[in-house]
Amino acid sequence: MLWFLVLHIMALVFWVAALLYLPALIASHSGRGSSMIVRSNPHNSIERFVFTRIATPAALLAIIAGTLVFVIDRTVDGWLIVKLTLVMALVLCHVLIGLLVLRLERATEKPLRGWCMAAVVVLCALLLLILWLVLAKPALELPI
Repeated sequence: MLWFLVLHIMALVFWVAALLYLPALIASHSGRGSSMIVRSNPHNSIERFVFTRIATPAALLAIIAGTLVFVIDRTVDGWLIVKLTLVMALVLCHVLIGLLVLRLERATEKPLRGWCMAAVVVLCALLLLILWLVLAKPALELPI
């Protein structure tokens, strides 16, 4: 089980790093006239590479390894249910950042900086809540 936990933490670090890096990358390319480069071959952008080759595989590996950790350990506590709900919100943020990448590739002239800032704020809040839940493991009574 320890190896799955190490794999889960390593994949989570890569996933979170990519999710925090992508909004900055999108915001730097959004609305500065660099969309001409993206228009020439939209499927060859650094944003798409980071999203499809780093963030998504790391997310899948983190979710699979994390699932194996609590299945092998047979842990079903209230804090874990809340954590898994927050992880679902993190997956939703992952999808929304993917939509920002697609919107950037469409080369609309609308700046995406506001959306990128919102994504970073939500990501940081989710990550801090998840980290607190994992480290504190509060005794939460969930109604059944």
